[in-house]
Amino acid sequence: MKEQKRIILIALITGIVLMLAKFGAYFITASNFVLTDAAESIVNVLASSFAFFSIYLAAQPRDENHPYGHGKVEYFSVFIEGSLIAIAAIIIIVKSVYGIFYPNVIHDLLTGAAIIGVTGIINGGLGFYMIKKGKSLPSITIEADGRHLLTDMVTSIGLVVGLLLIDFTKILWLDSALSVLVGLYILFTGYKLVRRSVSSLMDEADFGVVTEIVEVLNEKRKVEWIDIHNFRAQKYGNELHIDCHMTLPNYFDLNRVHEEVKLVDMLINREVTRTELFIHTDPCLPECCHYCSMPNCPIRSEAKTEDITWTLDKLIRNKKHFE
Repeated sequence: MKEQKRIILIALITGIVLMLAKFGAYFITASNFVLTDAAESIVNVLASSFAFFSIYLAAQPRDENHPYGHGKVEYFSVFIEGSLIAIAAIIIIVKSVYGIFYPNVIHDLLTGAAIIGVTGIINGGLGFYMIKKGKSLPSITIEADGRHLLTDMVTSIGLVVGLLLIDFTKILWLDSALSVLVGLYILFTGYKLVRRSVSSLMDEADFGVVTEIVEVLNEKRKVEWIDIHNFRAQKYGNELHIDCHMTLPNYFDLNRVHEEVKLVDMLINREVTRTELFIHTDPCLPECCHYCSMPNCPIRSEAKTEDITWTLDKLIRNKKHFE
């Protein structure tokens, strides 16, 4: 968690410095186009500030009120960041539309383009670094902040090109028209962040991870694991929690049952991702025999006649595979 705090602190300090540089470029040029980037940089600073607090809170140990930890606060951080981006975009669009009909005098565009270009390069490098670290740690807050910085880089590239175009053509209304386009792009980015945070807060499944877990279970399953059902996954910040039911031969003693559950836990944590598992074990029934591969079974009532491939559709159902 110390590394996460360090990364966010770097982003916060960098954001403050670049924000001052962008507003300096705006006061030099008086360009609405430059103001779009400067306004978004305020969001960068506010978002990094809240992200720093959310990572601190997420690192707190579980307590009586939060038995699964405080990890979901990271999703609130992403929600606030996306909302602030969307609000900034709307303000930019409104001001720019007004500027189309009432354009103001702009100047020193080449100087402004140079300043914005440098800030874009810095944001791009930091954004790529944060996305990489966000995936490896993992931390949705750091990854979201990194993607926001990449958006800022793309915006800056568009700004530099637009400022050069305005300087070359001398068409004043282009300044506000291009600002509207950039504002729409920023608004879409804010929507994606809000959408992602809401889906996580509503416990929407991460189908990429879940599908990979099901594939590994299907490929590496043992004959003792007759079936797995009622499979559910839930994320709390960077922690993934899985609970499911697993059918085992009903003549296994408690020690053997515990060993099989432990093997499933180790398999998923080794092959896929760090996961906390809660596995409820069910005893097999005579109806399971036709798809059970257990050799030398002393209670088998009929021969095995079917191989059932484990798929996500089968595992999420709250019933054994014969039901």
